[in-house]
Amino acid sequence: MKKIVAAFDGLKFSESTLAYAVAIARDHNAHLVGVFLNDMTYFSRSPYRVMADAENSYRNLETLEEEDAGTRRQAVDKFSAACSAAALNFSVHKDKYIALQELLHESVYADLVVIDAAETLNRYADAPPAHFMRDFLADAHCPVLVVPRTYVPVRSSVLLYDGEPSSVYAVKMFSYLLPVQSALPAEVITIRESDENLHLPDNALMKEFMKRHHNKAVYTVARGDADEEIPARLRMNDASTLVVLGAYRRSAVSRFFRESMADRLIRELKWPLFIAHQ
Repeated sequence: MKKIVAAFDGLKFSESTLAYAVAIARDHNAHLVGVFLNDMTYFSRSPYRVMADAENSYRNLETLEEEDAGTRRQAVDKFSAACSAAALNFSVHKDKYIALQELLHESVYADLVVIDAAETLNRYADAPPAHFMRDFLADAHCPVLVVPRTYVPVRSSVLLYDGEPSSVYAVKMFSYLLPVQSALPAEVITIRESDENLHLPDNALMKEFMKRHHNKAVYTVARGDADEEIPARLRMNDASTLVVLGAYRRSAVSRFFRESMADRLIRELKWPLFIAHQ
């Protein structure tokens, strides 16, 4: 039985994370863990403003804490009710310390983490992907399914392949962890440089591997700038397409100066992304 973690901000509960996680756990008879990142430094409103604006500042701060605790309890109840309705094997973790470190620790002991692309784990409206998401994806210890704001059942997949081991690793993890989704119609997309031929990298080896996991996959090989060409081609697909890609991990300096393909696709907030790196 696989262990899937659904990561939640209890103050901004993601219905989409819940829907994708429940569907995947049900499809694969997996144990689903709802991880609620209740960072003790995170409130729905600024505690400093609450204390500054109120005559009885400490009583109003207590009220804020009680309101937030109630909101977080409701989120846990919603998760538990959905899991029970789907007859899932599930559990709940309430992590109270620094959200990023807590979720990275949880990922060590998970097969897959499901998380909303728009998560910030703070009360501010950061443009996706927020710093929290960038840092988590770069250092996660298991594959991550980044989901859009609206749930759409997965009906097909696109596998991004550039001939590098990291892209093959992502396809492997997708096949091993989500066999139900990997059995759906699949397209392998490869973008070559303008001076390269249009052959699939390691053509014989890749197709031999794919025949065992995605034997009906179709292949698209084109020339162009991958950073522009891949998003453009994916826009031809609707939100029922799951995109598989690897190689998120980079040095901190590199992540600062050049965004990853995952960053670009997350910004679209349209497709679920299965991201795995070695």
